[in-house]
Formats: sequence, C-alpha cells, structure tokens
Amino acid sequence: QRKAVELLLDAHGHQILVNGQFNGDCHPGNVLSLSSGRLGLIDYGQCKILRDDDRIALSRIIYLLGSPDVDEDKVASAMRDFGFTFENDRADIITQTANLFFDSDSKRREVGCYSTQDYLVYLQARNSFLDVPDPAVFVARASFLFRGMGSLLGMDVRTSHYWAKHAQV
Repeated sequence: QRKAVELLLDAHGHQILVNGQFNGDCHPGNVLSLSSGRLGLIDYGQCKILRDDDRIALSRIIYLLGSPDVDEDKVASAMRDFGFTFENDRADIITQTANLFFDSDSKRREVGCYSTQDYLVYLQARNSFLDVPDPAVFVARASFLFRGMGSLLGMDVRTSHYWAKHAQV
C-alpha cells in the first residue's frame, strides 16, 4: 500500500507540475486496486487545468520546499509571485503557510497545535493571508488528501519531496 501511495504521489506530481492538468479529487475512493496489480484512477469530475505561468510559479515553490536547506526568503518571494498576499512580510510564517499548503503540517506539533485546523488558525493569527490564488486551492487539496492517505498507513508524507523532481524551474 505504501508503494501505491508513492506511485500516486509521483503520478500527481507529474500531472500537476509537468502536464498542468490533474484530478483535484484524488481521495482513496477514486483509486481502484486492479487484479493485475495496477492502479485505476476514476472520477475526473474535479479536474484543474493550470496556466503555464501558474504551473511554473507553483513549481518554484515546490522545488524550494523540497530542497534540503529551505530558504525562507526565497519561499516567501515565490509565494508572492504565485499570487498569495499576506498581511505582513514575515518570511517564516509565509514559509510555514507554503509548507501547510504544499508539503506537510508537521511543524504544527512544534508550536503545540494538535490539528491542521488549529495550525491554520495559529498561522493566520501571526500573518493572515489576504489572497490565495485559485490554482493553489486544488493543488493544496491534493496535497492534503495524499497526506491523509499516508497518515492512514503510518507514513509522514511530504508532498514536495515527491513532487520536486517534476518541478520545472
């Protein structure tokens, strides 16, 4: 099952960052385990097509988050270039928001938040986002769904680590 989640992560990373077209409703109920051992993906009713400029801007964020040494100033700049606007310029909180949307919410534990919702409230109290670009919503949804699948299998899924290889920067 872990290999299946990794394969799905890889396929969606390619769809999002290379093709610019992906299924935004990639929950386990839309994945079939076929008798041949292959996976079948169904229900493409919530697809998203990314414009090239959005796909490239998103690629930059994913690439930066997937780097071994994350540069908060570069991530904050990439988030603004993608269309996010924030109440202030706190690069640390903007980077944590980028992580929440496109990578992992594991930092929530470091600040004492027990749920993703609590962590979002925590981040918003420190630097509210004022605008979230529409393409970010479906990509973040996919990231959250994969993290949930991973969690059910005891995996700490960091979507940027799976998707960064597809980032075209």
